[in-house]
Amino acid sequence: MHLFTGQIDNFDDWGKVFQSINAFAPLVQRIFLQENLPMAEIENLTPGTNAVFKVGGYVVKIFAPFNIGQDYGTNIDVELFGMRLANAQMVPAPMLIAVGEVQDKYLFKYMIMKHVSGKLFSEIEGGLSYEDKVAIGKNMREITARLNIPCANFTPTDVLQHAIYNNVEWAEEGFPPSLLEERLAYLAGVSINETDKVYCHGDLHVNNILVDETLNVYIVDFADAMYAPRAYEDVYIASGLFCFEKPYMEGYFGKYAVQDIVDLCMKWLPIHAWGHSIVEWNCNAEITSFAVMRERLYNLIAGAYKK
Repeated sequence: MHLFTGQIDNFDDWGKVFQSINAFAPLVQRIFLQENLPMAEIENLTPGTNAVFKVGGYVVKIFAPFNIGQDYGTNIDVELFGMRLANAQMVPAPMLIAVGEVQDKYLFKYMIMKHVSGKLFSEIEGGLSYEDKVAIGKNMREITARLNIPCANFTPTDVLQHAIYNNVEWAEEGFPPSLLEERLAYLAGVSINETDKVYCHGDLHVNNILVDETLNVYIVDFADAMYAPRAYEDVYIASGLFCFEKPYMEGYFGKYAVQDIVDLCMKWLPIHAWGHSIVEWNCNAEITSFAVMRERLYNLIAGAYKK
């Protein structure tokens, strides 16, 4: 008799059950027994792509099974590499406790980590003072200094090839053909020196950052990491996490010039895996060219700089 009784034939099926405690409780109990860890009440955590639950002082992440037509093997390997690197570099992140699999109705791979106490950055950001924001910016700079280090290439995903493939997602955001064509022409002229590449988390957004009562910062979810120059990390932090707000930027970059941040964005947002979303958030999808995008970014960053 199977522990997991639901039917998962595709990603839509997975989306209907992956947050269900009832659906996963027997499987979670089996995993904790297998790992000789104490069982406790199962609680939901902020949803992502995989099934993630808090169990006492632990978090268990159960990955979507391979049969649904998506290649999650690479994501699992990428996430494990990132967590192990973070733990080795003493980056504030959950401590990896166990990795394994359960052959049930489907083959479920999982990892277990220590639970980190803290609130999501998205939950506390509105109540922070200017000084608090500067402190968090500095904290994030210390974290990326430890994390963005030279390493072996840990992913088969090439950052530039992924950027070209991502043109579909830029189109889905509603950007006009003129911008899409200019972006592809730009990417065709970009080259990245292999010696400049480091480990980049790549997805340090407001729901992947935890902040405790004393404003210590922890990072989670390493599944979207990229092997890329450090600027790949910096541009997302500036535009996607901090939204260019001056105190955060001041803490992270120190004394900075608006034009330097604009140049950073213009070079790396067309390449970044989440660049299409960041440009849409900050500039909306009506921009018709890089020149218009540059102007809107300049005005946005200059305005945020004055806050």
